[in-house]
Amino acid sequence: MMYQFLDPSPPLPLSPSPMSLTETLLATLPSTLEGLQNADERWRSLRQDPQTPATVVTESPNLLPTVEWDLVICGGTLGILLATALVQRGYRILVLEQGILRGREQEWNISRQELDNLVALGLLTTTELEQAIASEFNPVGIRFNQQEIWVRDVLNVGVDPVYLLETLKQKFLRAGGQLLEQVRFKQAIVHPNGVEVQGEARSHPDSVPPSITTRLLLDGMGHFSPITQQARAGQKPDAVCLVVGTCATGFPKNDSADLIASFTPIQNQCQYFWEAFPARDGRTTYLFTYIDAEPDRPSLQSLFDEYFRLLPTYQQVNLDSLEFKRALFGFFPCYRQSPLQSPWAHILAIGDSSGAQSPLSFGGFGSMIRHLERLTVGIDQALSLNQLDRPALAVLQPYQPNLQVTWLFQKTMSVAMDQSLPANQINQLLADIFQEMQKLGDPVLKPFLQDVVQFGSLSQTLTHAAIAHPLLILNILPQVGWLALLDWMVHYSALGGFALLHRLAPHLQPWIKQRSVTQQYFWQRRVDAWKYGSGNDYHG
Repeated sequence: MMYQFLDPSPPLPLSPSPMSLTETLLATLPSTLEGLQNADERWRSLRQDPQTPATVVTESPNLLPTVEWDLVICGGTLGILLATALVQRGYRILVLEQGILRGREQEWNISRQELDNLVALGLLTTTELEQAIASEFNPVGIRFNQQEIWVRDVLNVGVDPVYLLETLKQKFLRAGGQLLEQVRFKQAIVHPNGVEVQGEARSHPDSVPPSITTRLLLDGMGHFSPITQQARAGQKPDAVCLVVGTCATGFPKNDSADLIASFTPIQNQCQYFWEAFPARDGRTTYLFTYIDAEPDRPSLQSLFDEYFRLLPTYQQVNLDSLEFKRALFGFFPCYRQSPLQSPWAHILAIGDSSGAQSPLSFGGFGSMIRHLERLTVGIDQALSLNQLDRPALAVLQPYQPNLQVTWLFQKTMSVAMDQSLPANQINQLLADIFQEMQKLGDPVLKPFLQDVVQFGSLSQTLTHAAIAHPLLILNILPQVGWLALLDWMVHYSALGGFALLHRLAPHLQPWIKQRSVTQQYFWQRRVDAWKYGSGNDYHG
């Protein structure tokens, strides 16, 4: 399919009107419009209202008389992955989930080889893994302007979250873990020897112990975790990915997918990007854009109106032919200070709460799977050695230069509210960069498409792009600014340093093994940081 680089119709003003196209098309999906309005209100509040997070974590100098649990995890959707891995190692673990621990209907997209971590850690058998895969497809496209690039076996698997989470949940319970559903986190008091956690039941208050004590508290409650909000002191996000989409039937048969596509110029101070994936019960399509959190940014409903306006051109289909199964929407805040370093002992952020993914990605599942082995081993050692103070937990979420260098990429894919850029600049830049990556082959292209940046691949890409397109840097400098470029150069240099240290790490292992067990813990976390921070955890 080739796209014409033009608008099929004039852009809509980004302010929803009464009975908009979105309201009309989604009116048949129960509770969808109400959920969209609630999400929009939260998005509006983030943009326009001063953020004053509640104080949910306090500290006490007194020792807890007894500590019942080794580990309490708040937030079960991704937390159940770590909970199941660690309960199998003999720890006393409690999971608090504010709803029912059940996966959503919409599949999670990931590359098949990344799922091997679930088998390697003993979370799934190979048979269970195959049953968890709801869909698999090839090839996957990258499209900008008239250029199309196709790759295979990248984010081409759809995992069934309902089956996956139910399977892990039952394994967790059978191994001795305890789960409290319909219980939300209320507050925590950090003591020198642990944390006292208070939960609040949505019904049947007597079902929640008045006090839950644990050696370590994992915050897996997501971007809007009250613990994370307090830790970030109400900071406004540095960037946001705004996403809307649907899963629907009625599309022409198409077994391929789009990882990222763009066929319109900049409009409404946004560059629109698309994704499309075959799903078990239809075809999923997303429209997303990278923006800041300025007050005049569009609402989710406004972006949905644009989605429905452009979808017929994108997928070559009439809206009247589609039957919408569900709507998908959200906004994903990103912070430069990530992964999040906890300001307290005995508390560690994981998953989306930690921000341990690049600002280009809005998939917390993939990031969790990637870091699952590292976190499982690290938390296991922290618990066994009682290394639960701030410095010991900080090394479990270390600085990762391969994530930090992507901030410049995010900036080149977004438009500030006060900027005036050539309408096709972003699409042309991306077309040029991906063209050079394609020439360098799968070893360069595939890791990047899976949110993994490596020093060698990045250096090759930039060198080839600078030779083939000598005005490239001059064109993007007015957009990103000198300060952003200088900041990127610092992280790029660190990326090279981490890659070198990773290569030297095997030679350090004999020396590390001669240290004390506490020193070994810290040195092994450094070795992990070099490996993951340089992107060398990737196996294509």
